[in-house]
Amino acid sequence: MPFTNPPREEIKGLLDRARSIAVVGLSDNPFRTSHGVAAAMQRFGYRIIPINPLVDGALGERAFDSLASAAKALGPGRAPDIVNVFRRSEHVSGIVDECIALGLPALWLQEGVIDDAAAGRARDAGLFVVMNRCIMKDRMKI
Repeated sequence: MPFTNPPREEIKGLLDRARSIAVVGLSDNPFRTSHGVAAAMQRFGYRIIPINPLVDGALGERAFDSLASAAKALGPGRAPDIVNVFRRSEHVSGIVDECIALGLPALWLQEGVIDDAAAGRARDAGLFVVMNRCIMKDRMKI
């Protein structure tokens, strides 16, 4: 069965509750989409946690090699509210595994990032999942 996103009201609720967003694949290059979207979300008041082993930091925040290394460094009770993914679709399954293992609450797969099976597995594990939508565009609508 194909994955379907939650209703708009539930997505709005997630974006209203969330305070921090781990951005997997966040570039330190201001001309990359991940950087622009994360910068906009930062302007909306969210704390951005860069996840990218190839950069030291982005948007004034220290970057982490993985979600697990971020969780360890941030400590208990400081896990990101949303994991926003800017990686190719073939990487989603591994990211879902990491989110499930860490008990993270929400996964957002950006436009063009599509893996129905992994998204369904994440949802079945209790994560709030949005797929193939831009978090910035949705946030601008509320």
